[in-house]
Amino acid sequence: MDKKLYTKEHEWILLEKNNTAIIGITNYAQKQLGDIVFVELPEIGKEFSKGEEIAVVESVKAASEVYSGVSGKIIEVNKNIINKPQVVNEDPEDKGWFVKIEISDLEEIEEFMSLKNYQTFCSDLE
Repeated sequence: MDKKLYTKEHEWILLEKNNTAIIGITNYAQKQLGDIVFVELPEIGKEFSKGEEIAVVESVKAASEVYSGVSGKIIEVNKNIINKPQVVNEDPEDKGWFVKIEISDLEEIEEFMSLKNYQTFCSDLE
């Protein structure tokens, strides 16, 4: 059932079972940011609406927000990237994940892109 999808804001979402998903930033996003030096994550239990800021990433180049592509409640955060933010640069689409969220409205994922569509989207930006 695991299925990874992508947003135009360069976040990925990995759908898991029981209406849960893992959210992180894409490899494209981490390359644009450069060396990440700080990550701020939300508290477990906090609820977000689709499009709301769920995290902040600071790099040597800039600070950037990470948005939730879905509405739901945070059920887990990746504490490893708080202590070692460089993990987001090293492995953004696996070990560098940000949060796990319990999705409240699965229909919101219909706007996301497949990997192929996301790659086309990114190539059009260059």
